[in-house]
Amino acid sequence: MSLLTNSLTEVGVTDLHTIADWAAENDIHELDVGPAIAMDQKVFEDVLAEGKVEINTMIYCRNFLSENEEEAKQHQKALKERIAFAGATGIEKIVCSTGVTKDAFAGMGFQPEKSLDACVELAKEFIEEAEKYNVKLCWENCPMMGNIATSPDMWQALFERLDSDKIGLCYDPSHLVWQMIDPYDNIFKFKEKIFHFHAKDTYVDRKKLNLHGALQNSKWWIHRLPGLGSLDWNRIVDDLYQIGYNKTICIEHEDPVWGGTEEKVKRGILKTRDHVSQFFMD
Repeated sequence: MSLLTNSLTEVGVTDLHTIADWAAENDIHELDVGPAIAMDQKVFEDVLAEGKVEINTMIYCRNFLSENEEEAKQHQKALKERIAFAGATGIEKIVCSTGVTKDAFAGMGFQPEKSLDACVELAKEFIEEAEKYNVKLCWENCPMMGNIATSPDMWQALFERLDSDKIGLCYDPSHLVWQMIDPYDNIFKFKEKIFHFHAKDTYVDRKKLNLHGALQNSKWWIHRLPGLGSLDWNRIVDDLYQIGYNKTICIEHEDPVWGGTEEKVKRGILKTRDHVSQFFMD
C-alpha cells in the first residue's frame, strides 16, 4: 500500500525524510507526495536513494479554470512544473483535477457539461507536457476541487474526446458513495483507465439525510476510514484483482474522527492499512 502525505502534513509533519522513515517502519513502502511538500529534487533523490520507500505519485488538485484568471494561470503553471519535476525525478503519475468554469454552477444544480469544451482544450496542454516528460495524469473523481471528472458520464465524455494513454482516473470510491453512484460496477466499466486508487470510505447517515435532504450534502455524510463507512473493501479488492489492477492502493486519510493530532492521524493510517490489506491476495 502507499500513503498520501496530506494527512500528515496537515498536522505539521512536513519533512519528507521523516514521513518516509515512519511509513517504512510501519510496512508502507510507497508515498504519494502532496503539494505541502516542497519540490526539492535533492531531497526526493536522497529519500529514494535510501531505498525505504518508492515515490511513484504526486498530487495537485486545483481549479485550473477558476474565474479568477490570475489564480487559474498560477495553478496551470504549478501543474506543469510538477509534470516536469516528476519526469526529472522518475515519478510515474500525478493525481489532479480537470478544472471547472463558473457557468457550470448555473441555476440550482451542477452542470459539468458546460465546462467540457474548456476542460478538453486545457487537458490537451497538460497532455502535451505529460507526453514530453513521460508522466501519466490521473483525474481524481472528487467534486470538491474544481473538477468535472466526477461521474461516469463525464469520464466517458472526456475520454472519448481525449484519446491519450497519458490520461486516466484516480478512482476514489468514497466520492461515489455520497453521489449515489455504484462504486463497484464502474471499476469494471473503466478498468482500462484506472491508473491509481484511493483507500477512503464514506458513511451515509440516513437519519440526517431524512432530516436535511440531499441538497445539504455536507450534513448527512462524512468521510471515514475503510471499514467504518459504507463500502465493502473485500469486494473492492476482489474487483481490482479481477480486472488485473496491479498498482498500489493509496491510503488517503480524511476521517475527522481520527484527525486533529499527529497521534490520531497515524493511528487512522494504520487502521486503514490493516483493514484494506487483510483482503489482499498473494
